[in-house]
Amino acid sequence: MKKRIHKDIKIRRLFKQYEVKRRLLLGLINDLSIPLEKRLDFISELNRLPRNASKTRIMNRCVLTGRNKSVYRFCKLSRLSLRDLGSKGMIPGLSKKSW
Repeated sequence: MKKRIHKDIKIRRLFKQYEVKRRLLLGLINDLSIPLEKRLDFISELNRLPRNASKTRIMNRCVLTGRNKSVYRFCKLSRLSLRDLGSKGMIPGLSKKSW
């Protein structure tokens, strides 16, 4: 699990590093007032960026278990971890309904 968490942290760091350049290139590519040849150059420059610098590569992961499915954004916990901590009374304001 730790390997997945570290890989996700690495991808997030890479995204943060290239975010401004990627947004600038995308804005220039979508600008129709720029000639087509120049926009094609911007597209090839965008393709040279690392794939992991894309936002779609980032996954929400549980901070305790590293699980990537059914992660709640407000607490960054998976449903299993949330239920576990909620039944132990570790999360304030979370009441047990019918667990």
